[in-house]
Amino acid sequence: MGDKNGGIYDARTLGYPKMFVLGLQHMFAMFGATVLVPALTGLSVSATLLFAGLGTLLFHFLTKGKVPAFLGSSFAFIGGYAAVATVDGKTDTSLLPYACLGVAAAGCLYLVLAALIKAFGQKKVMRFFPPIVTGPIIIAIGLTLSSDAIKNCTQNWVVAVLAILVVVICNIYGKGMIKIVPIILGVIVSYIAALPFGLVDFSKVQSVDWIGLPVAFDDTVFSIFKSPDTSLIATAIITIMPIALATMVEHIGDISAISSTTDRNFIEDPGLHRTLIGDGLATILASLFGAPANTTYGENTGVLSLTKVYDPRVIRIAAVCAIVFSFSPKFAALIASMPAATVGGVSIVLYGMISAVGVRNIVENQVDFSKSRNIIIAALILGLSIGIKYHNPAGAISFSIGSVNISLSGLAVGALVGIILNAILPLEEKDYKGCRKDFKSEEEEAEEKKAAKA
Repeated sequence: MGDKNGGIYDARTLGYPKMFVLGLQHMFAMFGATVLVPALTGLSVSATLLFAGLGTLLFHFLTKGKVPAFLGSSFAFIGGYAAVATVDGKTDTSLLPYACLGVAAAGCLYLVLAALIKAFGQKKVMRFFPPIVTGPIIIAIGLTLSSDAIKNCTQNWVVAVLAILVVVICNIYGKGMIKIVPIILGVIVSYIAALPFGLVDFSKVQSVDWIGLPVAFDDTVFSIFKSPDTSLIATAIITIMPIALATMVEHIGDISAISSTTDRNFIEDPGLHRTLIGDGLATILASLFGAPANTTYGENTGVLSLTKVYDPRVIRIAAVCAIVFSFSPKFAALIASMPAATVGGVSIVLYGMISAVGVRNIVENQVDFSKSRNIIIAALILGLSIGIKYHNPAGAISFSIGSVNISLSGLAVGALVGIILNAILPLEEKDYKGCRKDFKSEEEEAEEKKAAKA
């Protein structure tokens, strides 16, 4: 079933074989970034895949199967893992379960915010997130991620550019199925092209088994209760829990981006409280079993924008594939051997699509940039988000409050400053009228009701 914007909301019209290929495409799109988090933190790649899939299915269940979002590994907590599990400059894997406990505690804050939204009403919360805030945040999400894509591209620009060209040519000039699976085609073609350059190392693929359990008890949070260190537990929770304040803002930006991409108001239906609960519970579940925190993935939002196939069933197919492949260490190693240049080339397109969605969010909601307050808000969100990312190799600023060390990403700082400025800078109620699709003044709602009755 299509729509006025040309999107496909019921992929069953394409046939189940094509739906499966589209699901694989979403899995490939998230794979590069998702496995990078365990590679950087020392967590299990197989467990990461398993709980990305399970977390996505849980999210879809809690959001009534309406939101086409894939949940993958969150980069926001990398600093938290390092703060808890690093000893003498090296990761102590025995301390990772304590860090995971801290991440699980952070996931509980999602549930608190969801409860507040349910109790006080969505509109009161969303007044703090008009397009002048969410638009620049979405733009910044894409731009800050793009630096990682460029780093990957520098491994071999020939392979990276080939991946980009395949994606562009297939999406613009392709017909039928070729037009809607440009990502997977870009990966395959550039992967093959990378072989002569010696960019693919199959040694790890040969050394692992075909079948294996993705989770080991010693990697789970439950293992620490054999002989718990209460001071480490307290430190992990106090250090990592505040990071959720930033990731919840990112969540709202991601859901706004998906809503803009698909032309559906997911903040209203199924509701922001449901998406927060889904993201929070997925993070808690993953963390308890030794996997990274989950988050709604921008890469997959880019795939939605590129292919215009918005059916959540396709995302659920990708989630099931991730679960199945998590039981195959050999497959995980094969995908992990994907050339960085291939990942970079494809990611450049996907991250750029995210920023483009942010621009669209601003344009479609007719944000008035003749107002100085709007210019200042957008400028500071973009300036801080991108500036901090590129100034500091860690992409974050760190500070201490008493004995607690807190690390905030540039995106988190920019988003928080934008939200605060939007709340305190003067703006009359009439200026909100019609400024976004998911916020209407009482007068507008009354007018719509009268029109409907007539």
